[in-house]
Amino acid sequence: MRLWPWLYKRYTEKIQLRLTVYFVLVLVPLVIVSLFANFRFQRILLEQTEERTKGALTSSMDYIDVTLQNVEQISTLAATNNNLLKLLNETGPSLTAQSYVNFYEVIKELSSITSISPMVSQISLYHASSRMLLNTANGGKVIEHPLQVLRLQELAEAGGTAITYIMPDMEFPGRQTFGSVLNTDSISLVRTMDLNNPDRVPNLLIITLNKDKLLDLLVSLLPSPQAQIALYNDMGQLVTGTESAGRMRSGVDEDSGSGSVISTKVDSAYYKWSLVLTQPKEELYRETNLNRTYTYIIIGVSIVLACLISWGVYSGIASPVQRLLKGMKRVGSGNFNVRLENNRADELGYLTRAFNKMVEEQRHLIENYYEQQLQLANTELKFLQSQINPHFLYNTLDSIYWTAKNYDADEISEMVLNLSNFFRLSLSKGRETFSVEETVTHLHYYIRVQQLRFLDSFTVSYELSEESKDVPVLKLILQPLVENAILHGLEKRRDGRLLIASRVEEGCLVLTVQDNGTGIPPARLEHIRSELAKLAAYESGVLSYRQCNPKDLFGLRNVMSRILIVYGQRAELQIGSAEGQGTTATLILPLEKCKENHELEPPHPGLHQEVKLA
Repeated sequence: MRLWPWLYKRYTEKIQLRLTVYFVLVLVPLVIVSLFANFRFQRILLEQTEERTKGALTSSMDYIDVTLQNVEQISTLAATNNNLLKLLNETGPSLTAQSYVNFYEVIKELSSITSISPMVSQISLYHASSRMLLNTANGGKVIEHPLQVLRLQELAEAGGTAITYIMPDMEFPGRQTFGSVLNTDSISLVRTMDLNNPDRVPNLLIITLNKDKLLDLLVSLLPSPQAQIALYNDMGQLVTGTESAGRMRSGVDEDSGSGSVISTKVDSAYYKWSLVLTQPKEELYRETNLNRTYTYIIIGVSIVLACLISWGVYSGIASPVQRLLKGMKRVGSGNFNVRLENNRADELGYLTRAFNKMVEEQRHLIENYYEQQLQLANTELKFLQSQINPHFLYNTLDSIYWTAKNYDADEISEMVLNLSNFFRLSLSKGRETFSVEETVTHLHYYIRVQQLRFLDSFTVSYELSEESKDVPVLKLILQPLVENAILHGLEKRRDGRLLIASRVEEGCLVLTVQDNGTGIPPARLEHIRSELAKLAAYESGVLSYRQCNPKDLFGLRNVMSRILIVYGQRAELQIGSAEGQGTTATLILPLEKCKENHELEPPHPGLHQEVKLA
């Protein structure tokens, strides 16, 4: 009993303890509401899932009913088909040449009926007189076993004009099943022929349903890979279903235990067949369980923070902290001329002086930041452009070497001449942009060098629309793409084709480099697109090329970084490819950014706005 007086004394003497209790009391309703909302959401999710599932199953069950009615109508047409009845009546018990001709005509007639409905996999007809079982899928065979003949006759006599559905696993004389006799594993509709004749011969018409078609219909209803679905007949026998369907009748998975799955059943009003769909609760509740875990984590963190905050708050700091808060809000709105009055000599006074000093330094930093970023952008652009020439020079010298080993000096002379023209135009007296037409002329010198290197194993064509020829673009923007097309696409081909095209479309300049080379494997293509997407995802295109620490795709990264710097976030580099068919690289550049002199945008326009507010 002494514990309570001691706790009360501590509660009245220690403000930190009171603050802790207050914070915890504030959290208690939030905890209760959060837990209740979580459990309520789980219940609503279950109810909505069952409702949606039952609606989908009902629609599918109706479709199955219509399908069965359609098959029954087909059976009626076949059972009253005068041509079939005539052929059967003309055929006697002895198998003559004419009998086989008649049976052939019967199979042809049945095959034409089979094509009426996709749910019919095969039609069989048992001719009682000759004991011949005709089948549209397997031809015909004579039923030799006397007990089997007797069983088929019993089916014909017992059924009358009614329709009977027989499962393939029904036991049949001779240690066989009904399905093994018909060579099928699906349920079959059985009825007698010559429905309108009371003195009919006990000939049987057997229409087998297409199990795979039924299964495809059911699989389309599955909400998840772990869900299972099954179709049962009026006797509770499995007609078709997914794996583990035989264990779903009870609504509980044998491996998971009771209550581990949610089972939904819909019965057919006409045939008394039923659809059963089961889904593991773990899949349904995965997201809600994750939310519940997050809720527990948030509750725990909130309690810990409440304790820490309560112990950090003490009497006498509310007023200076409030002034600091107001000053921070003004700074956050862009006003860097804020100065707080300070006449305190304690820790809060030091904090206020530090705040004033920080605001002053921040103002100077922001004023200089925009100019520094523009300089950094220009430096980065020149750095990216300078990477192309040494890399290309290495490949060109390598080309000259291999050409010298295989040809005389004439080809080397032409190669060196084109190389000279290429570098002369690359220097271009400091020009950073060329028109599209000039760019293609410049690019042709490089392509000609590569054609000589690869013994003219590929041709090049140009398709430049008139409105795009005079549009200025960044120099050397296409050279890495053409280099990739030649070295990685056309190197091993003898009938290579390279296409360079340009057009203006929807306010953008579209540049295309297309080859009919070996193409890019899907995994490699996905990697390339992922890496380019990472570059485009950076908030600032200025630092992206170095931040990503590239280990491959230097040419593509170079082009992507340059267009982001110069043409902004609307610029795109798209790569499309199919193995064995070729690769297409497409540059999409906004026309309003295609200028003779590029004005680089600041990477963080919000900072520029804050300078104006200050």
